[in-house]
Amino acid sequence: MQYHSTRGESPAASFSQALLAGLAPDGGLYIPAGWPRFEPADFPPGATLAQVARQLIAPFAAGDILAPAMAEITADACNFPAPLVAVDGAGYSVLELFHGPTAAFKDFGARFLAASLTRLRATAAKPLEILVATSGDTGGAVAAAFHRRPGIRVAVLYPRGLVSPAQEQQLTCWGDNVRSFAVRGSFDDCQRLVKAAFMDPALRATRDLSSANSINLGRLLPQAAYHAATALAVWRREGRPASFVIPSGNLGNALACVWARHVGLPIGEIVLAHNANRTVPDFLSGLPWQPRRSIATLASAMDVGDPSNMERLRALYPGLPALQSAVTAEVVDDAAIRERIAADYAAYGRIWCPHTAIAAEVMARMPEARRRSAAWVIAATAHPAKFREIVEPLIGRAVPTPDSLARLYELPVAKEDLAPQLEALRGALLGAIPAARVQP
Repeated sequence: MQYHSTRGESPAASFSQALLAGLAPDGGLYIPAGWPRFEPADFPPGATLAQVARQLIAPFAAGDILAPAMAEITADACNFPAPLVAVDGAGYSVLELFHGPTAAFKDFGARFLAASLTRLRATAAKPLEILVATSGDTGGAVAAAFHRRPGIRVAVLYPRGLVSPAQEQQLTCWGDNVRSFAVRGSFDDCQRLVKAAFMDPALRATRDLSSANSINLGRLLPQAAYHAATALAVWRREGRPASFVIPSGNLGNALACVWARHVGLPIGEIVLAHNANRTVPDFLSGLPWQPRRSIATLASAMDVGDPSNMERLRALYPGLPALQSAVTAEVVDDAAIRERIAADYAAYGRIWCPHTAIAAEVMARMPEARRRSAAWVIAATAHPAKFREIVEPLIGRAVPTPDSLARLYELPVAKEDLAPQLEALRGALLGAIPAARVQP
């Protein structure tokens, strides 16, 4: 399998080359040159998530040096559950993606990428530098996955003051081969810095750079696997496709679901559930594509005004009518997030994080006939304990903390202050301009 840039101005890359590069040389994102096709019957009943992931991803890694290790890589990435749980009385199920080491869906992709890149760099002469921009959960998942991996260093960039306290703890508690930068700006500034770093001649000449954001192909494929496994479970139980409502920011999780459907998994509608950052919903409504500055919301991990994976989505559906038939989008503001967290705890005993609450609000607004016409699944993307300061006052009780998070909360933290300019990041990475060290 070969991979092409969405911008069409870079040479084709192998699976391993695409994972190592992260971003194509022309600034585009890697997409498959061709697509495998599956039928539900191709996956044996009772297959584990790791087994589904191995079978789904195998054609994408066909002929690559990582192909013989794919069973081990997917077992490493998917060694915790992603249960599908019915919400009694609500008319839908919830796909719980928060049972990994940092209690967010991004643990799957980060662990897959870490397992892959560690193998690829086992004999390299110099370290691989992983640059990751995060609006909250990505950085923690990447830091956990790559922490103390030999031959790899990580730089996590996050918007200072715009992540929850629990998220910041997860971003800054690692040390060793992980550095954390609090950028004086928005997530879009962090993402812009990472992309600029990849195109910077000085950094490219002296560093082996890669990315662990959802611009990296290795983040998307394991996420497609849990959508596939969920769709297969629904298909075998109900004999109809699963339809998904997915909290959406940079569009990696939603795109992974689209890809799973594109290769033949039984998936029906896909609804992108956005917070007040409405760049994608506006475009799908017929307005010109217009990236904009992100708006800070309660669902901070989705505060993205210029989502990278829209480039991949538009490559798959190049015309607006085709894209509008492939996905729909809804917008939920902070007031509705608060109301939904309180209402669903009272009605169903479920405690949502602000991001999952957006998907639950979309379901609550859905006409009854549409809700009954499909087997609906909402993606629960993070554990509510990561947002205790928001959730607990709304439900009137403490949110239980998973053991994985409790361990991280006990670690000391360190972060470095960074101006939102490429020169500052370049200087910090090359050591010419040390970033200011901050010890809370």
